[in-house]
Amino acid sequence: MPKLDRNGVRVYYEAHGKGPVVLLSHGFAATSAMWRGQVEPLTRKHRLVIWDMRGHGQSDYPSDPAEYSEAATIGDMAALLDAVGAERAVVGGLSLGGYMSLAFHRRYPERVTALLVIDTGPGFRKDEPRQAWNERALRTAARYDAEGLAALGAGSAEVASSTHRSAEGLALAARGMLTQHDAGVIDSLPDIKVPSLVMVGAEDKNFLASADYMATKISGARKVVIPGAGHSSNLDQPAAFNQALVEFLDTVSR
Repeated sequence: MPKLDRNGVRVYYEAHGKGPVVLLSHGFAATSAMWRGQVEPLTRKHRLVIWDMRGHGQSDYPSDPAEYSEAATIGDMAALLDAVGAERAVVGGLSLGGYMSLAFHRRYPERVTALLVIDTGPGFRKDEPRQAWNERALRTAARYDAEGLAALGAGSAEVASSTHRSAEGLALAARGMLTQHDAGVIDSLPDIKVPSLVMVGAEDKNFLASADYMATKISGARKVVIPGAGHSSNLDQPAAFNQALVEFLDTVSR
């Protein structure tokens, strides 16, 4: 599979099928492998692009902390669309991948035909909860520093089943990509005018309120709650997840 060279950082990606492009981004400490169950149903009508964020999976693990940031991540996403020849795409992801998809829309709204926001939070408007989130992210980084890849076992399904070459990249990603610094993304929700699907597992208690909030703030957003699913809704209930996703994409493609 190809790798995209981004100023010396090689980013692994896969492109499957033909048709309008769907770009899916994984959650923190997961990899593109979490989307294996979506390749067949989505590529019936679309070209699916999945990838490993820097510090994850088969992408590079740069040692410079400055190489890990929200700006670098959405820059990678734009470069991936360029690499597959897509001026515009359906853009989405799970958890961190969903947040980065919202950030991508904020930066490149003209490149987004629709949004898929899955088991995701939109960030924080107030400093205090943002600081609490960042403190958790830093504790996560410290755990990877201390425990190495053994720390993956404490994560949800998409994390526990992922493969990485080193925990160093995950620690750096936690500090540079998982932390948040302003209210730009959450404040951008009312500006989203493209069709949007907000999906959440019924048992993903940490993100149920976030899903409700985003479905309210994004004009015309469709919200789907997946029964019997936790944070890894596509892995926990793949049939229900795929049905909801395909039905939404069919409405976008009309």
